[in-house]
Amino acid sequence: MSARRPARLAVGVVSAGRVGSVVGAALAAAGHHVVATSGVSRASVHRAETLLPGVALLPPDEVAQRADLALLAVPDDVLPGLVRGLAAAGSFRPGQIVVHTSGAHGVAVLAPAAEHGVLPLALHPAMTFTGRPEDLERLAACCVSVTAAADDEAAWNVGEALVVEMGAEPVRVAEAVRPIYHAALAHGANHLITLVRDCADVLEQAGVRPAERLIGPLLSAALDNALRHGDRALTGPVARGDSGTLRLHLRELGARDPDLAETYRVLAARTARRAEAAGLLPAHAASDVLTTLREDR
Repeated sequence: MSARRPARLAVGVVSAGRVGSVVGAALAAAGHHVVATSGVSRASVHRAETLLPGVALLPPDEVAQRADLALLAVPDDVLPGLVRGLAAAGSFRPGQIVVHTSGAHGVAVLAPAAEHGVLPLALHPAMTFTGRPEDLERLAACCVSVTAAADDEAAWNVGEALVVEMGAEPVRVAEAVRPIYHAALAHGANHLITLVRDCADVLEQAGVRPAERLIGPLLSAALDNALRHGDRALTGPVARGDSGTLRLHLRELGARDPDLAETYRVLAARTARRAEAAGLLPAHAASDVLTTLREDR
């Protein structure tokens, strides 16, 4: 990659949430100077004190005005209004770099800032953060999606260079696919937590403890196998076509939590289709599994 190293920049972080505080600290570690940040909640103020020590805590418009690189690290739904408000307040200027960390948006959301001559970028770390110092290690080990204007190769290079400086790996994501990119990540990461906690809760309620210690190695191995081997990693009653076991599972789960039983049913059906497509489950066995899942209600 021929990404050009950016000059040392004055960075303003809006706001010191879980992502903003960590990315701001990573930019500071790369040699940039965080000049200001914003935060209202006690948690945000604490994160700023911990990860961005000595940095001035100011209103968002003043943070952006002071910055060569304005980092907008706010929730997806808040971002469009924030950009419009900062543009109306005169917080942007020609030559400034304006970066947001929203996964769902590309650079189109920064249009009000671009009208003032800024270089707009979207940098989204594909990682979950807690806002604690150990997140800096997580950032260095993850990929960061980079989106810039399609015809602006210099902007793409600046975005990639910033990511590399933070120790992460840049991945180009086109503007048009940002929403589906984000949907895929949310489906995997967020629903994985729900799935794991559902599993642990069922075990705990059945008196099987310690649930986390029991399932940790199993789930870690399953994740590793899925990433290494794809659908060929599928195991269990669905991949084997054990319809009788599926009936037993649905009966037991339904007696304790009907909603969870329905979730199991939907995921088992998707698993059966994947197992069939991967050649693990013969067509007649897949048909039996799907029939069982439909009828055993």
